[in-house]
Amino acid sequence: MSQNNITALDLPIPEQSDLSDAHQRYFAKCEEALGMIPNVLAAYSQNEAQLEVFSRFYNELMFGESELTTLEREMIAVVVSSHNHCYYCLTAHGAAVREYSGDPVLGELMVMNYRAADLSERHRAMLDFAAKLTETPDRVLESDRQALRDAGFSDRGIWDIANIAGFYNMTNRVAAAVEMQPNPSYHGSNR
Repeated sequence: MSQNNITALDLPIPEQSDLSDAHQRYFAKCEEALGMIPNVLAAYSQNEAQLEVFSRFYNELMFGESELTTLEREMIAVVVSSHNHCYYCLTAHGAAVREYSGDPVLGELMVMNYRAADLSERHRAMLDFAAKLTETPDRVLESDRQALRDAGFSDRGIWDIANIAGFYNMTNRVAAAVEMQPNPSYHGSNR
């Protein structure tokens, strides 16, 4: 592992004090809200232009205006990451599902096999779509989008589901490629 055991790469990860003022403030907000700087952000800090784009897109997808709740967005992140066997994202977003749901069992079911969870029709349709988009994107059909509409999602909601699933497919691949390690505090949180 490289500096701070964040990835298997020898990246020039700067000290927080060497970042731009904007990124120093962003990292301070992370520390205040989470009690840590997520390792994915630390890894991206070696290229501040990429950190800027990554963090803005992440924050918009996960916390921006949408008909999807924060929990639903995290559930998508976990289901995609489960199909991709992404250790970093399963650990980090599994903790988030436990936090937002207040249900440690749901968090574990999302990580292991969401199909075993007692889910609403809305959540089942949303997660089935995210799983299919991850496993066989070339097989997504109008009937899959219609199943989401039938479960109560608007076309804008479907757009958001697709973007969140696509984002985590990308981040899962980057995390796997560089053997990104989750922050240790994720493991015990919200259990």
